[in-house]
Amino acid sequence: MEGKVAVLGDGDFVMPFAALGLDTFATEPTPEKVVETAQAILKGHYALVVVSENVARAAEPVFDEVQKKAMPCVVIVPFTAEPSGVATEALGRMIKMATGINILKS
Repeated sequence: MEGKVAVLGDGDFVMPFAALGLDTFATEPTPEKVVETAQAILKGHYALVVVSENVARAAEPVFDEVQKKAMPCVVIVPFTAEPSGVATEALGRMIKMATGINILKS
């Protein structure tokens, strides 16, 4: 399967991905800017969207519906000194969709 990859987060998060040649979307961590950038990503028809944990909550309303479909696959990656748990919650939802059981839930 081929497809484009988008990376959403602040400048420090997206910089290494830019070096790999991926499409990066550096954004300010304000909810308005994150939503605006996430909507632009969806218009780009990406197969995979990598989102930093520190902007994931703000982007959630935009990506919520598409996460029920096969594409794009939205993956949240921890990137802060103190993880907020958003990445683990998102992974648990994906596992539950795939298997019917959230093995990460305590």
